Amino acid sequence: MRILHVALGGCLKAPPVKYGITEDTGGHIAYVLGAAMAQARNPAVRDVQIVTRAFLDPGLDPVHAEPVQNVAPRCTIRRLVTGDMRYLSKEALQAHLPELSRAFCDMLRETTEKPDVIHAHFADAAVLARAAHDEFAIPWTYTPHSLALQKSGAADCPELRDRIVAERAAVAGAGAIIVSSRDEAERQLLPYGADSEGRTHRINPGVSLDRDLGTAAARALIAPFLRDADKPILLAIARPVRKKNLGALIEAYAASPALQERANLVIVAGLRNGINAGPEEQMSVIRDLFDRVDRHGLWGKVALPARHDGAQIRSLYALAERGGVFVNPALHEPFGLTLIEAAQAGVPVVATRDGGPVDILQQLDAGKLVDPTDPADIADACLQMLRHPRRDWLAQKARHKARAAFNWDRWAAAAVQVYDGLRPAALQKAAPVRRILASDIDGTLTGCATAARQFGTWHDARPEGLMFAVATGRSAPEARRVLREWHLPQPDLFITSVGSEIWRPDGQGGMRLCQAYADHLSQDWDRDAVMSVLLATGIPLQPHYEQRRWKLSLFGNADAARSVEDALSDAGLTAHVIASHGRFIDILPVRAGKAAALRFEAERFGLTLADCVTAGDSGNDRDMLIASGASILPANAYSELSGITGLDIFRSSDRHAAGVLDGLTRLGLTATPKPGVHHA
Repeated sequence: MRILHVALGGCLKAPPVKYGITEDTGGHIAYVLGAAMAQARNPAVRDVQIVTRAFLDPGLDPVHAEPVQNVAPRCTIRRLVTGDMRYLSKEALQAHLPELSRAFCDMLRETTEKPDVIHAHFADAAVLARAAHDEFAIPWTYTPHSLALQKSGAADCPELRDRIVAERAAVAGAGAIIVSSRDEAERQLLPYGADSEGRTHRINPGVSLDRDLGTAAARALIAPFLRDADKPILLAIARPVRKKNLGALIEAYAASPALQERANLVIVAGLRNGINAGPEEQMSVIRDLFDRVDRHGLWGKVALPARHDGAQIRSLYALAERGGVFVNPALHEPFGLTLIEAAQAGVPVVATRDGGPVDILQQLDAGKLVDPTDPADIADACLQMLRHPRRDWLAQKARHKARAAFNWDRWAAAAVQVYDGLRPAALQKAAPVRRILASDIDGTLTGCATAARQFGTWHDARPEGLMFAVATGRSAPEARRVLREWHLPQPDLFITSVGSEIWRPDGQGGMRLCQAYADHLSQDWDRDAVMSVLLATGIPLQPHYEQRRWKLSLFGNADAARSVEDALSDAGLTAHVIASHGRFIDILPVRAGKAAALRFEAERFGLTLADCVTAGDSGNDRDMLIASGASILPANAYSELSGITGLDIFRSSDRHAAGVLDGLTRLGLTATPKPGVHHA
């Protein structure tokens, strides 16, 4: 496979990169380089090129004017030369996109072997990818990195209107969209078109953390600012733009004498040549930071270094690991690469609750989320992490998890799978569907890697006419991610969000929402009224990305679920309330549920639920387990299913996917009989 990345903005060059040297030289460049170099190491990949824009600026490295630059074996940067060789900001690039598109297509015409796929980064690069697709039929993917509609008041901002239009076109046109967080996949992209979710893949990016060479470089960098340089540090690293909310961090620090007593504050806000040089927003932010430090009398406690390099950043992480904390107070953070860098370096993290950090901290199982508009909340969280009795243990646990979960080689392998899916599937005459297997994912098919692989082997040789569906509480992108990470087969049908959505593969790597089922559910569903009742109960809501068009979700047990049912009944509202796992409550339209979705799909093939086999392990599987013709419960099934009995309900003595295979054998749906299933 030959892969071509397009990223036009910022100072993209072979490492080392001076991040923050311009406003647009940020995390997306680390992403592109890390992704491309990892793909070049992948044995399935022949060649990786990164296309960017050539420019010559007296204040920037002259390498940016070179047409070709080697990055690593099988990985090269190629630069498009146009009539204007000035460095241009991301906003200024818009007027030059027609010329850049022509230059890009000219470059491809002269290329003997065209790329198999183009990966566009930001909407400006997507313009070039679309032009190449129109002329050469090269499939393309899109990674937004950040989206204009996330900015406050963006929809009414004339300056952002063109960018939003370009982003809508990129979302609509890409064969696949690759993002880094659930927030991006399930919230940020939705305003650009609901169908985007069926083409969205969440893949954890990696982190390219330099080798730890100790704290000396960091101490030398910040010592001139500090009276007591031996204190631990609160460390923030961000571009000097307003949305990073660095001023609120200074306010939090200023208002907490306990925090000042405990730690120094170190803010690395890009690279600057004085406070009166650089883009207007950068100058404004830097002046504001200095003003706040001055007004609160914090000199000697706050370090604001003007220049830094990669080695010094790594050294700052090493210094923060010694009793300190990393802080990201952004008003909105699309992802949060620096949080992963900090975690991989063993630094506890405090981060905004708005955006990607919610998902990152959940995966790390450590750190604190804060309201970025509340300085007191930021200060309290920092103090809690500094004083935590198990601070070092939590940091080491997060380090382990971060290194395992955020790995560029794993990202590269997953991205290649996505690219492969963009090739139209060969048309084959499908056998008539005679039966359907619908299985839950989490705990039912996952939980044992060996059994998951065995299930994949079964799937490859499954009986003709047996359709495989998953029925899960997860969203469609999350379901697909979990299946990919567990090396489980992609199903013929996705029943997602606890049976409130049906998604069907489109044959080109994406999925389409079943609008007929959506219309069916909407007939008796007043989402706003139901949400009002739920809020009045005081039962805590699950995170925002768990709130779907036809599903609302709370934290609570079976008793809380009964309270919800009573509250909805008192309000004259009908809904399907489901308790599961002893701690989750899902509220769906009365017509929804896993059994209802499975029945809807079965009827399309002239089948009934009696023709369906189901497998599950928790309360949100209960309705389909009871209603289907035969059901399988693995040994790890939750006690909330203990009351289910019947001749066609099989309880396996094996756990997870092994239990599912156990039941399928007894039902005559595998080649080799296997004993061990007993009737409930």
